[in-house]
Amino acid sequence: MEFRPLSLPGCYEIRLEPRHDERGYFMRAYDRDIFRAHGLTTDWLQENQSMSHQRGTLRGLHFQGPPHTETKLVRALLGRVLDVFVDLRRDSPAFGHWESVELSAAQFNMVYIPRGFAHGFCTLTDDAIVAYHVDACYAPHSEGGLRWNDETLAIRWPVESPIVSAKDRAFPSFRQLESPFTMQEEIHA
Repeated sequence: MEFRPLSLPGCYEIRLEPRHDERGYFMRAYDRDIFRAHGLTTDWLQENQSMSHQRGTLRGLHFQGPPHTETKLVRALLGRVLDVFVDLRRDSPAFGHWESVELSAAQFNMVYIPRGFAHGFCTLTDDAIVAYHVDACYAPHSEGGLRWNDETLAIRWPVESPIVSAKDRAFPSFRQLESPFTMQEEIHA
């Protein structure tokens, strides 16, 4: 596994290393000891998976507020997606900044996103499957989100008119959000 720090504090792109032969491949997709050695979360409580049939499907930007904040480990199992995450930690030097990583089954990569981020993705292919581990169980009363096309964030999505749920279209703007997150919460979680 290769860990590449991203520009937002605490975020990593992780490249997996499949071993190919005539039958296909074998690879380690997670190793607790390697994650611990990098100071990353190792206590995954839930694995979620989504299937999007059409290219241009956008899911997000989602988060869970305290005390149910989530660290996420996100990977495309089929197809390609543009994975986007926004730093919502009020005391972070990157507060309000976003970053993206193209995840694909063919690249064998994933992204590690610490607590205190909004997260979403847009599919770049039909029939994209995304799986993500989280270190907190889903708590409906703590869920929140940001508007995917927020003018302040100015995220460069790969499609102009994505397929977005009514729920995701109704999220508030970045300026309307009173962020409940700090970097300290990440450390003490």
